[in-house]
Amino acid sequence: MIQFPARSTVIRMDRKSLLVLVISFVIVMLWFPLFDHFFPPPAHPQTTRTNSIPSTASNAVTGNVASLRALGTNEQSQPASTSLENAVPETLLVVTNPGSHAIYTFTSRGAGMRLVELDGYAATVSCDNKATHPKEAFATLNSRAETASMALSAGNVLSGDADYSLSRLTNGVRAEKQFSNGLRITKDFEFGTNYQLTVHVRLENQSPNPLRLPEQELVVGTSSLMNFGDNALIMGFFWYNGSKAEHITQAYFDNRTLGCIPGTPRSQYLAGENNVVWAAVHNQFFALAAIPREPAPQIIARHVDLKWDPSEVPKDTATIPPATGLQTAFLYPALVLPPGKPVERQYTIYAGPKEYNTLARIGSEQKNSLDLIMDFGFFGFASKALLLSMNGLNALGLSYGLAIICITVIVKLLFWPLTHASTRSMKRMQAFQPQMKAIQEKYKDDPTKMNQKLMAFMKENKVSPLGGCLPMLLQIPVFMGFYRMLQSAIELRGASFLWACDLSQPDTVAHLSFLGNFPINPLPLFMGATQIWQARMTPPAPGADPAQQKMMQYMPLMIVVFMYKTSAGLALYWAVQNLLTIVQMKITKSNLPVGPSGLAVTSPPGRKKK
Repeated sequence: MIQFPARSTVIRMDRKSLLVLVISFVIVMLWFPLFDHFFPPPAHPQTTRTNSIPSTASNAVTGNVASLRALGTNEQSQPASTSLENAVPETLLVVTNPGSHAIYTFTSRGAGMRLVELDGYAATVSCDNKATHPKEAFATLNSRAETASMALSAGNVLSGDADYSLSRLTNGVRAEKQFSNGLRITKDFEFGTNYQLTVHVRLENQSPNPLRLPEQELVVGTSSLMNFGDNALIMGFFWYNGSKAEHITQAYFDNRTLGCIPGTPRSQYLAGENNVVWAAVHNQFFALAAIPREPAPQIIARHVDLKWDPSEVPKDTATIPPATGLQTAFLYPALVLPPGKPVERQYTIYAGPKEYNTLARIGSEQKNSLDLIMDFGFFGFASKALLLSMNGLNALGLSYGLAIICITVIVKLLFWPLTHASTRSMKRMQAFQPQMKAIQEKYKDDPTKMNQKLMAFMKENKVSPLGGCLPMLLQIPVFMGFYRMLQSAIELRGASFLWACDLSQPDTVAHLSFLGNFPINPLPLFMGATQIWQARMTPPAPGADPAQQKMMQYMPLMIVVFMYKTSAGLALYWAVQNLLTIVQMKITKSNLPVGPSGLAVTSPPGRKKK
């Protein structure tokens, strides 16, 4: 005869389990801040190469750009006050391309784009409607970078003598330089539309003798944080070899075991096998990609330490995190330039938002899958369908918050038959649990025969343990597609819903100063509450230990820990999904399957089924 523990013992176990889970919840929430405080990551080693390009400090460049705008012009040259080892002042040329809503700042130091600003996107999204932002506070690419995009280096041949002359063309900019060894470099930047421009790089030997050039690097750009509060994990770079795209993030250079235990930091990444079709640096919502006409031989990237502008750092900030960056470049082997025979290379540059429709159109035209920058992952087909659906509903007049709710309802209705069958299958398994338990007890000494009898019993009564799991597995692509889509969809940037002023960021409404400015995010908390409610309504798995069942009911607390700082859009989707599942479970409960005894599964003794 089975002996059940006393009710007081069960309650005491529940209280202990709850206390342990609450303590675990607090420890996990504070784990990363405390770990980083007591065990800060070691500094990244500095990589020194003979072909590095000298550059000015980013603060001086930012100041010069701002001074140009103060003059009310889109196109002027201005020498920077900061000088380098060659004692030649830097010249900046700021040009606006109305066709791409972009402002390009070209520099004579390295003949490249020091900064790209997108006048259609603000640098920050403020929750204060009364806040005012200066007109020059646009979203930027290559910000705070020490080296300009499209800057060329080739060992000691160019080191210390990289000042070019800049001139305005009809639809672009030309940078050119005559070196003392007879080498002449010309770069033509031609503006296009859809955030694109074409770059022609020409290397010509004007001396009477062959000229040997060592290994060359052409900088694609530097992925960096756009704002002080951004997460370094959301930036990185891609490179595409014609079949798949490799994504390298800050985690590669941190080289932490299990993501938290410090290891020996890496300073450099080198890859490619003569097939680098394109490379792109990115942050959460914007990307700068370079597409060579002929695939580049290799891709090289380095971890670089940047600097915050003092105006970007909040006044009450106790510790200032490093403004790290990942500088990425095409790597070309050494070559010999015959007299009078130039080498020409052409690149298409995309510097703009990570907008799927635009990137997919460019990738389709050039057949290079540029939309892989969206990083939708393995379930990209679901992400694309959900993104197109969300944009379609928004075009009909719905806000993005309502569009997310609408899509969640539609997806739930599509999966309704599967989840309904799953719930009924779990209920039927629960109804036959006494008979299955008896079979297990009877044949406990013969596992093979026990399994045979159990399978025969389930087949006879038309139940299956997979009936409750399969529908849940089929919904994983939808959830993962939603997660990856909402993580990088620029459409949600600045979209408000209820108290959330930006669906692409956590819906923080306040901070707890006594916990180190710990944020209060209502949507993840509401999501966790609905998850617990749903877990308590879910029928227990057949044969599961009661203590494990109690633990599983509080497992959603761990989900809240990992998803607490997720975007408000994703938390909204998950909370609505949970509510719809609860409603469906209540509806299914009204039509419970009847067990062998003729009574409903959850009907209390003495109560008739309605």
